[in-house]
This record gives sequence, structure tokens and C-alpha cells, in this order.
Amino acid sequence: MSKALFKKISQFLTNRRDNSDSDETPAGKWSIGVYAGTSPLRLNSPETIVNPVLTAKDVTDASANFVADPFMIKADSTWHMFFETEVLNAGEENKGKIGLATSKDGFHWKYEKIILDEPFHLSYPYVFKWENEYYLIPETRKLRSVRLYKATDFPTKWVFEKTLIKKKRYADSSVFQYNGHWWMFTESGHSTLRLYYANSLLDAWTEHPKSPVIKKNPSIARPGGRVITFDNQIIRYTQDAYPHYGRQVWAFRITELTTTSYKEEQACGEIPIITASGAGWNKLGMHHIDPHLLDDNQWFACVDGFGEPEETCEVSETPQV
Repeated sequence: MSKALFKKISQFLTNRRDNSDSDETPAGKWSIGVYAGTSPLRLNSPETIVNPVLTAKDVTDASANFVADPFMIKADSTWHMFFETEVLNAGEENKGKIGLATSKDGFHWKYEKIILDEPFHLSYPYVFKWENEYYLIPETRKLRSVRLYKATDFPTKWVFEKTLIKKKRYADSSVFQYNGHWWMFTESGHSTLRLYYANSLLDAWTEHPKSPVIKKNPSIARPGGRVITFDNQIIRYTQDAYPHYGRQVWAFRITELTTTSYKEEQACGEIPIITASGAGWNKLGMHHIDPHLLDDNQWFACVDGFGEPEETCEVSETPQV
């Protein structure tokens, strides 16, 4: 790619990000793939699959612009993937909705349908299970709040449960449990990472005294996937949105976390966890990862990429996950 073309694309994506609630990108460019490896810090596209595994063309119940922000969870031997699908609305602004795909092996995915649609934009469907119930926290930045949804008939029926926090334009909120508390990373202002905690998911949330933990740094502020535990340390993934949105993903180890203190360090040095490949479906960038540890101590993740989507391919003798 020429420097002039790269500069033009970067400026276009930056402008769209600064002026949009939905972080739009050019039509049909974001798609979803799967990565695997021996560590959540070392993941690559498996040789047994051709990525992407899901594109806008797979969405059958709406006119989709792109698919992105995948999160998955396994239930009853089936993987369930929730993701943003931006839908083209005639005469209206394009709007994000939450779609669902399923898979038995984690590599071959079947699109099911849109399972959550609101009057406002939705993305980043952070799905998790707690006390035998399934919950979902999608991005609802336009409402200036973080909203919790609960499944009444998993995986297709969801109802609004409660507002966890409000008053700011929060993006990509990511929750996890640690040391007797619930914790939440969430971005505000496109370049500031805030930290909150609560005694329980449904209790009142308090902003951490060290929050914001990242200030005015678009390279490491915005959450880029599920917060996980690896080698007895908490790992947070973060999008690199400089010089343009959707560039790559970094990982940080949280070395100290209490209700009064917070410390972290960058994992893997100057090596991003996932990044643009320079060709194909993730040619120009990647900005999301959701890793899961399997029974054989291998790691498996759904990711997204920005580039030229390719047709999905059937692959035989794919290992079960």
C-alpha cells in the first residue's frame, strides 16, 4: 500500500471515529476469524481453517454492513458467538445490532439471527455466565450508560436487567471477578480508560481512586476483548487506535489490583497480540480478541479484522474444541 493511500485511509477512519457513536468503517470491511495457540499471548490463524469464518454476507435477516466485536461462550457442547452487526437502515443512520452464530467445533460457524435490537446503537456484546445465569453487557455509549442484560431463554432472548453506571459516554465495558470483587474497565472520551469496582455484579459500582488509569492515550486506553486470567495474572487487552481506529491489539498484565491501588505492565514487550496482516480479510487492522482455555490446555479465540473479506471455506477434519 502506498503511503498516500495509507494516510488517506487512516484519516478517513479517524474522522469517522471522532464523529460517530458507532465507530463506523467503510462498508463490508470488518469480518470475524478464529485464532489458536498455546498461550493467549501467542495466537495465530490455524492452518486447518481459512479465515474469515463469518462476514456480513452471512447475515440473512438484515442488510448488514459488517460484523465485528465477537464474544463467545460454550454451553451444552455448542459454541455461541455474539457480535456486532451494523445494519443498513433506509433513510436512517446505520445502527449496530447484536447477532448470534453457533458452532460445534469452533471453526465452522452458522449464522442464526439478530438477538438484540434497540432504538440505539449496540456493539461489543460482552457475554458471561454468573450464578447459572447468562448476562450480556453491550456497548450503549449513545445513552451515556453501561447496561446489563439477562438471558430469559439463552441464547436468543434477552431483557434489560439494570444500569450499572451512567453519566459518561462509556465504550467497550469489560467486567471480571477478582479477589472478592467485581471489576470493570471502560473507555470514555476515545482515549481514557476508567476502572470501577463493586461487591457484586448487581450492587452499586464505585469508580476506583486511581481511575482513570490511562489518560489521553488512544494507543492503549480502549478495551479490546475479554479480561482473562493467565499464569495467575489478570490480562487486559486493549485496542491501538493510533494513528487510526482498529490498528492492532496489545496485552497488559495487571500486577496490583485492590480497591485503593492499581498497577500494570505491558505483556510481550513491543509485540502486539494481533495486528494487520497486510493482505486479505485483516489486511488493514485488527481490534478485538476473545480467548478461551480448552481442556487440552490450548487456547482458542475469536477475533475480527479489517480488510477485504474473503468467501468462507469448508475445511474437513478440523480438530474439535
